Amino acid sequence: MAEESQAVNQLLEMTDVDSGLGKIEIAPEVIEVIAGIAASEVDGVEKMRGSFASGVVERLGKKNHGKGVRVDLTEEGIKVDVYCVIAFGVSIPAVAQKIQDSIRQALLNMTALEAQEVNIHVVGIQFDTKSAEGE
Repeated sequence: MAEESQAVNQLLEMTDVDSGLGKIEIAPEVIEVIAGIAASEVDGVEKMRGSFASGVVERLGKKNHGKGVRVDLTEEGIKVDVYCVIAFGVSIPAVAQKIQDSIRQALLNMTALEAQEVNIHVVGIQFDTKSAEGE
């Protein structure tokens, strides 16, 4: 138990940046939001999977940018899991690679942190139902 909390503290120190003027801490929720926005901007990603609660919150008008993203701070580093729905007809491996690259680049640019793992979980395929109805 003590070893686990020590490992988490060491990882939290990795998310702390000493600017010479003071300490800058980056919360895991911030990493989730950055990863969520970076993933949703990739062509071929239709939507991110969220929980029932996040769906209710979005219906009330508040956008949840961290939806479909889980960040774990482990001994090895930052582990990001992304759960998304992909558009029908696109190459899933190519889109998944673009998501990984986009998240890694966004985290590096915005926080100077590198993710140890960026795991993409394709949880569904979005079919274009509008064109099928028009025919």
